[in-house]
Amino acid sequence: MVLEIIAIAVLSLLFALALTINVIRKNKGNEKMQSIASAIQEGAIAYLNRQYKTVAIFTVIIAAILYFALGMITALSFILGAFFSALSGYIGMMIAVKANVRRNQECLRCRLQRRSC
Repeated sequence: MVLEIIAIAVLSLLFALALTINVIRKNKGNEKMQSIASAIQEGAIAYLNRQYKTVAIFTVIIAAILYFALGMITALSFILGAFFSALSGYIGMMIAVKANVRRNQECLRCRLQRRSC
C-alpha cells in the first residue's frame, strides 16, 4: 500500500513538472506584459509572505500542543506538512502568474490574427 502511494505521488509530481515546463515554454509576451507580470508576482509574493508570517505563529503554537499531547513525531509531521503546504503556495502562485501572462500573449496574438483561440 505504501509503495502505491509513493508511486502515485511521484507520478503526480512528474505531471505537475510536465505542465510547468509546458507553460514556461510559451511566449512571455512583450516587455510591457513582462513588466506588469513582474509587478503582479512581486505583489503576490509580498501577500504570501504576510500570510505565512501569520500562519507560522499558529503553526508553532499548534505544533507545541501536538508535541505535548501526541509526541514529537506528530508535531514534526505537522510542521513538515505546513512547510510543504507553504512551498506549494509559492510555487503555485509563481506558475499562475507565468501562465496568465503567457495566456494574455496568446489572446493578443489571436486577436491580431482575427481568430478565436
